[in-house]
Amino acid sequence: MDNNENKSSKARRNEKSRAKHREDLNTEKNSADKAFASTLLLPKTSFPIWSEPSVSRETFHERTTEQLYKWQSENLPGPPFVLHDGPPYANGNLHTGHALNKILKDVILRYNILRGRKVNYVPGWDCHGLPVENKALEALKAEPNTLPPTVVRSAAKETAEAALAVQRDEMMQFGLVGDWSETGTYRTMDPAFESRQLRIFQSMVKHGIIYREFRPVHWSPSSQTALAEAELQYEMHTSTSAYVAFSVDSASLSTELKNAVGSKELKLLIWTTTPWTLPTNMAISMHPQFEYALITKVGSETEIVAIASSRLESVSKLLGPHAVVGILKGTAFSGVRYKPLFYDGPEPPLTRPVVTSEDVLDDAGTGLVHMAPSHGHEDYQALLTRGLLHDNPLINIVDATGRYTTATVDACGEKVGQRLVGLEVLYKGNKEVLSILEEMNQGGTRLLAVEKHRHRYAYDWRTKKPLIIRATAQWFANLDGVKERALQSLDGVEFYPPNSKRRLQAFVQERSEWCISRQRTWGVPIPALHILETGDAILTEETLDHILKILEEKGTSYWWEGPVEEFIPNSLSPKYPPGSLIKGTDTMDVWFDSGTSWSMMDQKRADVYLEGSDQHRGWFQSSLLTAIASSEQKDAPEAPFKNLITHGFVLDEKGRKMSKSLGNVISPITVITGGPNLQKEPAYGTDVLRLWAVSMQYSGDVAMSTVALKQAAEILRKLRMTARYLLGSLRDATFVGPAPQNLSLLDRFVLHELWKLENDARKAYDTFAFHEVVSSLSHFVNTTLSSLYFDTSKDVLYADATASSARTAILYVLSSTLQTLTPIIAPFVPYLAEEIHQAGENQEFSCFTSGWRISDEEWRDEKAYADLSSLLQVRKVVLELLEKARSEKKIRSSLEADIVIILPDNTQETPLAELLYSQVELLSKLFIVSEVTIENDQAPIFDRDWAYCELLSLPGTEEYMRLCIKPARLLKCPRCWSYTREETDRVCVRCESALNSA
Repeated sequence: MDNNENKSSKARRNEKSRAKHREDLNTEKNSADKAFASTLLLPKTSFPIWSEPSVSRETFHERTTEQLYKWQSENLPGPPFVLHDGPPYANGNLHTGHALNKILKDVILRYNILRGRKVNYVPGWDCHGLPVENKALEALKAEPNTLPPTVVRSAAKETAEAALAVQRDEMMQFGLVGDWSETGTYRTMDPAFESRQLRIFQSMVKHGIIYREFRPVHWSPSSQTALAEAELQYEMHTSTSAYVAFSVDSASLSTELKNAVGSKELKLLIWTTTPWTLPTNMAISMHPQFEYALITKVGSETEIVAIASSRLESVSKLLGPHAVVGILKGTAFSGVRYKPLFYDGPEPPLTRPVVTSEDVLDDAGTGLVHMAPSHGHEDYQALLTRGLLHDNPLINIVDATGRYTTATVDACGEKVGQRLVGLEVLYKGNKEVLSILEEMNQGGTRLLAVEKHRHRYAYDWRTKKPLIIRATAQWFANLDGVKERALQSLDGVEFYPPNSKRRLQAFVQERSEWCISRQRTWGVPIPALHILETGDAILTEETLDHILKILEEKGTSYWWEGPVEEFIPNSLSPKYPPGSLIKGTDTMDVWFDSGTSWSMMDQKRADVYLEGSDQHRGWFQSSLLTAIASSEQKDAPEAPFKNLITHGFVLDEKGRKMSKSLGNVISPITVITGGPNLQKEPAYGTDVLRLWAVSMQYSGDVAMSTVALKQAAEILRKLRMTARYLLGSLRDATFVGPAPQNLSLLDRFVLHELWKLENDARKAYDTFAFHEVVSSLSHFVNTTLSSLYFDTSKDVLYADATASSARTAILYVLSSTLQTLTPIIAPFVPYLAEEIHQAGENQEFSCFTSGWRISDEEWRDEKAYADLSSLLQVRKVVLELLEKARSEKKIRSSLEADIVIILPDNTQETPLAELLYSQVELLSKLFIVSEVTIENDQAPIFDRDWAYCELLSLPGTEEYMRLCIKPARLLKCPRCWSYTREETDRVCVRCESALNSA
């Protein structure tokens, strides 16, 4: 054993002796520790660890909602920031989608109030329409169109009012700022609202946009009304498709076709997914440039069937054995006429034409298209432009309930027609048509094959039942001259997310018209007069002016109650004798109702519209179109919104849409107040629900689940505990003036992070990216404060003299933090923010009246951030070493250790080394140890009982520093518990000074 080893062993024995002596002394003084507890400046506050959600709501709700809205209306300068409320439908309880929507709006309003801006927010409800009417009919135990309109309208109004009251009470539980009285809200059934709507309609009539036409529209048999595109919902649907052959009139064949066919009968094979429309067939369309094969089935001596050559392979199994006897282009069939499928007698009364169109496709079917213009938009337009509907009126044989009418007999003949009358076309009617065709096959090929076909199909989004296309007389808005100006106006709108602009543009671009009439009673009337003898409508700016004055005085229900003579202006009276005019019974599309709500705003333009993504084809679009269509401004038109924000749908944790049938619905009211079993459905309270809403990246679909709610509750708990610690540490201390001059590097680092948080939060709020606020806030609270600053500043905060400069600096940082954090969290957790505000004994009425705290630009300190970030890399290694010592039971508290930083001699002037030397006093607080020393390469490592060391590279060099933890050199102070006391002293020097200054 060499001499150095002898010295090392002796040092270890001496250290053990000192450690034993320290332990004895500490044991003797354990009782003394308690004596000093009262001299420590520990946090003290009445702010509770937990608050009962119902108590918070009761205490702070009125102040932060209706009273706050009144205060800001009276005290903040204008012009106001306008958030226009898209009215939810007054039907049933609220769901989580409502909660998400209303809370996001409320966050925007509260942020603007904090920024000192007056806000204008008028909550609304959409009250007319089919669902409300259906509920009223259920209560009356009546079928549609069986009761006087006045009875139905009165019952529907009561139904809407009852639903509205329920929804209003539920919305109030979301903690929404606003005037929720009747005068502070709007309803589309309000007389004033209906009057504005009818005047907008009048302006569109004046501009020549409104017209009436008998033509095919989307029709809901389950609702018994026409629907607009915005009311359709496309679902996967299984149809029964059929391959059907029509017989050609041989007298219409061209020479080319006669030569190809010879003496055989030519048949045209079509494919349809709606066999029920075959009785209304009026033409067959073929592509002029397609090649069509003429085929004969093996064993058939009398028929030749035409089919697109490109479709032969696909349908060969249906055709069976066959031979191609010729190929002709579609142009060869121009002028050909064919016989209808259904007729009585040896010959049909009227043959029908083959037309050619380049719109015909060959990606399915046969390349020949059955055209039923009564039940197809494209068919109607194609035959209309060819002049084929002038002398051949549409075949109209389907009624409002989707059943064949007695007119089917005239269209198909007695034998077929009587079998179809009264059958629902989508169900038994469809089957019966196929049965009739199957029976007709005995006289030659009619029905070649029947298949099931799965495809997207339009459903009524209210009743969730399939639609049909049906020709009826409807009112339309011609959008050809409107949509270009509407699209132009969108260039002056900011979209969030940006790609939602393309979605709205696409919906507008695709529309050429808008079916605005509905065949229901509960709605705003389309006040047209009709000539009884012809059914023609009279609707002019003049007639409307006369009628609207009456309705503005007596209400829209008077349209159904008053005599028709009262609504006839003097200019029409001489032309139409008594009894020759009647009132129209159509009502307006509810999208027209809510779409005109922009007319309530003084400037006719809101700062923000915010709704779900489905409103691109709904309220966003109807608002835009009605505003542009009724505007007198032809150049540089303005959309009714400056910023358009879209949120997604609320799904369950498995990504499924919430529905009662799946049993995955989570009610927002249950989230707030709890369910029957509070263990399974705890009462989280309003702030947790709001935190869930803002923590989601709402531009896409968001998940509502027990996991998501627990995460939101944990964020709220962390915010509450942070506020409690800040309040307790500050006690009565508040700082308004400039920052102290002696801020430590750590203080400056935290202030820089606070500056960054406030700036990031402000930018995120300004761009409606609320989840970024929550993310930045969580990082600051959890990492900067809880894991770093609170831990490292406690020693000074608790044990230093009250007026010590280090403690004063920390209190300044904590006070600045509290004053900055409170307004940042206030928009989404107003109850907690208000509770913090009141606990701080602030003089302001509310945390919202105190305003937003703009961070001091002097807090910005990039050097402090860079320097401390470097030290935190060192700290990370030190903490790992301390944990190793703790796991091996060398220490229980990190204060039982000292840190020695050993730097190579040639690295003393490197940036990190210089930083370490300059911050040596801070390092013990940063590492939470009793002493930190910096030594050179010659410093002994094992001069105490034990040591743990780790190497850390020095940036910019190839050298390493050595970080070592060792047992604390001095004794434990019974007051501050750090190992900084000499053996002869009762407490450490720092604590002695604090005690003497008390």
